[in-house]
Amino acid sequence: MILEIAQIDVRPGAEAAFEAGIREASAIFRAAKGCRSFTVRRSVEKPQRYRLLIEWETLEAHTEDFTGSQAWKDYRAMVSPYFESPPSVEHTELTLQAF
Repeated sequence: MILEIAQIDVRPGAEAAFEAGIREASAIFRAAKGCRSFTVRRSVEKPQRYRLLIEWETLEAHTEDFTGSQAWKDYRAMVSPYFESPPSVEHTELTLQAF
């Protein structure tokens, strides 16, 4: 299992529009091959910062199957108008789940 962590900073005043767009886009991820879960969290200290936590069955499910696909383009069209800057994305593997 791969956890994608995408940090997205949105333009000031665009938070509600971004949240509406990402809510609509969640259906795209639900249908995406290899996508296991999709969670969005908003920073308390920096309310214009969001983190998308997306579980993929494999790295390739994200990087080869999803990224660049029509579904990915549709997702980006829903949310990218609100970006302050390009998202920062990294992929992680579970090392320890203590409790």
